Amino acid sequence: MKPQAPSAIETAARLAAGTLDAAGLLKETFARLDATDPTLRAFTARLDLPTALAQLPVLTGPLQGLPVAVKDIFDTRGFSTRYGSALYPAEPARADAAMVGVIRRAGGLVIGKSSTTEFAFLHPTVTLNPNAPGRTPGGSSAGSAAAVAAGLVPFAIGTQTGGSVIRPASYCGVTGFKPSFGLLPTAGLKCFSWSLDTVGLFAASVADAAWFAQAVTGRALALDAAPAPKTWVVGVPDTYPWAELSPSARQAIEAGSQALKAAGADVKRITLPAWIKDIFDAQDIIQGYEVWRSLAWEVDHHPEALSDILRNYLLAARNITPATYEAAQRTASEGRKACAEWFEGFDVLMTPSAPDEAPAGYGSTGAAIFNRAWTLLGVPCVNVAGAEGVNGFPMGLQIIGAPYADRACLQAAAFLERALKPA
Repeated sequence: MKPQAPSAIETAARLAAGTLDAAGLLKETFARLDATDPTLRAFTARLDLPTALAQLPVLTGPLQGLPVAVKDIFDTRGFSTRYGSALYPAEPARADAAMVGVIRRAGGLVIGKSSTTEFAFLHPTVTLNPNAPGRTPGGSSAGSAAAVAAGLVPFAIGTQTGGSVIRPASYCGVTGFKPSFGLLPTAGLKCFSWSLDTVGLFAASVADAAWFAQAVTGRALALDAAPAPKTWVVGVPDTYPWAELSPSARQAIEAGSQALKAAGADVKRITLPAWIKDIFDAQDIIQGYEVWRSLAWEVDHHPEALSDILRNYLLAARNITPATYEAAQRTASEGRKACAEWFEGFDVLMTPSAPDEAPAGYGSTGAAIFNRAWTLLGVPCVNVAGAEGVNGFPMGLQIIGAPYADRACLQAAAFLERALKPA
């Protein structure tokens, strides 16, 4: 069995203590990138080694110069930002997006831009899935999920408007953390939907993701090495209004439920409230109304440069009226209020992270149906890796927390992650 690589937390601690050479570690990182990424194609651009080495001495903060991949919809000084589209020239951005500045302040080395689907929608990018050969890595944060899954970088950032953090994390078999809406800044990223766009994080484990989240937010999100005993009450929906469970999703839920019970959790079968379907539908209306305005220049002046799937979506979305949009926003507001009361019956929810294993081929990035409602509600979500679908490929389990209960959501996700590991 291949020995387990040290966690990012352990690596940062050794760098801080001076027992690990930062330059040597960075050279090893570049050797992996040079050997792997020409085939994986997780990056659209990255630093050269001399430039990266020159940045190390000025990087101070908890991240200790650890490499971070940035999804190519964030403006990043020194790199071009092309949003997965040929419409934008390969000219370096003049300033950092707020999230990129946050990473640099925390001591992270922004090593390169990770690939995205076109304007973070559904038209696939060229990135492969390192843990499911011949299958999509998902989207839109394809490069970020794949780069972490392949062990090229310990951390990456992405965005989620529907399911673009949790779904690729599920398909690639890594941790994806979509925090509460507004916890991480969106200024300086290419907006798709200002009411929905949420910055998310990728890491190899829940503990690493929580530690990364603390480093870039200053919030107490890092997990204790020896967590206090707690009987987690985990709600597991019996049915969903948007789809039947696939055999892979059913298998993963059963594995997660049995692992949680064996670890001492109280797993409760629950029925989703009727208003959750209204929230699901409202997400699509709000997204469509806002993206017709967010991508106004692109669709008005260069419709021929857009993929068919995006152009047709935009042209359909122009028919959403202000009254329909306002009604959807009221539904969202009412749902967020109801959600806080609903979570009083359990600590967290557990659902599939995606409808199935990663779809075969590269024509589709999959569907966000198991993510859309939670994105609109703004609640924290974590993809927990460790389960499999019927074909043996990664099939993630999504832990969903109460409004603004990010730390508890991460704690419960770590509990599930430990429970899923073989003895």
